[in-house]
Amino acid sequence: MSANVPTDICFSFSGLMQRGGNTGPHKDGWGVTFYEGKGCRSFKDPQPSAHSPIAELVTKYPMKSEAVVCHIRQANSGGVCLENTHPFTRQMWGKNWTYAHNGQLKGFKETLPITLHLPIGTTDSEHAFCWILDQLHYQFGEQQPTAKVLFSFIATLTSKIDELGVANIIITDGESLFAYCANNLHWITRRAPFGKASLIDAEVAVDFHTETTPNDIVTVIATQPLTDDEIWHKMSAGQWQLFCLGESINCSTD
Repeated sequence: MSANVPTDICFSFSGLMQRGGNTGPHKDGWGVTFYEGKGCRSFKDPQPSAHSPIAELVTKYPMKSEAVVCHIRQANSGGVCLENTHPFTRQMWGKNWTYAHNGQLKGFKETLPITLHLPIGTTDSEHAFCWILDQLHYQFGEQQPTAKVLFSFIATLTSKIDELGVANIIITDGESLFAYCANNLHWITRRAPFGKASLIDAEVAVDFHTETTPNDIVTVIATQPLTDDEIWHKMSAGQWQLFCLGESINCSTD
């Protein structure tokens, strides 16, 4: 999620968590990272999100953030354990960077060599994240460039990762949020006039008109749409989008 005002994800997460072992097969752990200014807080659990007491806490605790990354896992590389649970967070240029990946990669250790940012776990996803951070260091050194320059370069890196298999990728520094589509990624931007929405995976509906102000802008990106009565935009293979404060500020079709 990317928003221009601190926003909670209780509604979206209530549907997403059901896909972790209930309405979907992603039962091998889940995690979420909320940004609060320069800080961030993460909740992770290698248990299925549909049955996780920690996930239940997140649905009831309205933590408000302008940037959130959430992931439910179906393991294909690395065992089911806490260190292999997304999203992964590292520090660079005085910021907390968060990364989540949906898909699987082959030959990643040989094709994506890393030296500076070493993985804690054993997943292809975290390895690719560390490789991206290495490449950013080699390309830009100690000075972070503008968002458009930075994430346009990241787009070339995610495209290379995608060549190794399937790589739907979300990455953020807490300000800009980048989404790369390999095969399945959808997004929706909600703004005034707000209406009602109903979740696909849970019997939950909300009237955003009563929960927002006319100036609010909130974008949600998900592998598959979370609601069945709104128009979601499906990204095409190889397409990427960059969001900031809820607005799309750059994309691969510009």
